[in-house]
Amino acid sequence: MGMSFGYGPAADKQEAIAVIRSAVERGVTFFDTAEVYGPLTNEELVGEALVPFRKQVVIASKFGFDLENFPSLNSRPEHIKQVAEASLKRLRTDVIDLFYQHRVDPNVPIEDVAGALNDLIQQGKVKHFGLSEAGAKTIRRAHAVQPVTVVQSEYSLWTRDPEAEVLPTCEELGIGFVPWSPLGQGFHTGKVDATMTFDSNSDLRATFPRFTPEARKANWAVIDLLGKIAERKKATHAQIALAWLLAQKPWIVPIPGTRKLEHLDENLGAVDVELTSDDLREIDSAYSKITVQGARLSEEHMTLIDS
Repeated sequence: MGMSFGYGPAADKQEAIAVIRSAVERGVTFFDTAEVYGPLTNEELVGEALVPFRKQVVIASKFGFDLENFPSLNSRPEHIKQVAEASLKRLRTDVIDLFYQHRVDPNVPIEDVAGALNDLIQQGKVKHFGLSEAGAKTIRRAHAVQPVTVVQSEYSLWTRDPEAEVLPTCEELGIGFVPWSPLGQGFHTGKVDATMTFDSNSDLRATFPRFTPEARKANWAVIDLLGKIAERKKATHAQIALAWLLAQKPWIVPIPGTRKLEHLDENLGAVDVELTSDDLREIDSAYSKITVQGARLSEEHMTLIDS
């Protein structure tokens, strides 16, 4: 997402393609995009970058927004099928490996959404069905019609919402879990301090309560905690944040985004950081004493979250 949208102006296309291809060369096999990123331009970027490697990689994309009336939702079955056809063309592929409903549409029964995905899977246009930011009841209802392969929701050291109901539901039903913004929308890198400014025209964080200068200052305790562990492990803040997620469950697959090769290498280094059960207890104990300030998304974005 960040290459095309959401975290400032879009990256240079050729540089972005080079980073994506470098990721493949380093063994990365799972790439995440969506119709709405750009909109449309990120799917085109991912499609072009991955054409030479298509058989080696898994491509996930998402449907569910009404682009003409953004941020309104539209998960009517006929619309889902139109989006799938358009996404296939932009991604330059004949099958989407994983197709997520980007946000749960309260105006369309989830059974109808799952039915549409079943049709696309039967037609060989999609391999797997995913849900994003869906609550436990919705996951169960969808799964009863068409097995849900993956749930993707925001999850990181300072965003623990899925732990109450969603992760236990995934574990029970054998569904994988993909944390988006595993680095706390960049905050967990330790480089987003209270003085940093966000472009209100192109950076979503400019509207997020957790990213006001006051909230960032208050939330720096999270960075201090990561830094303490990082120093001991001879790792970076970002590597500890990712290693913490990887240590939660074997079926949790975080998707850190980056535009830069050095950050790609830094993120991949997280797989070599081993957090012991003592480390994890220490992190949880220290975190329990921190009160994170500010909602994770803007009020408008939070209304789209299914609970």
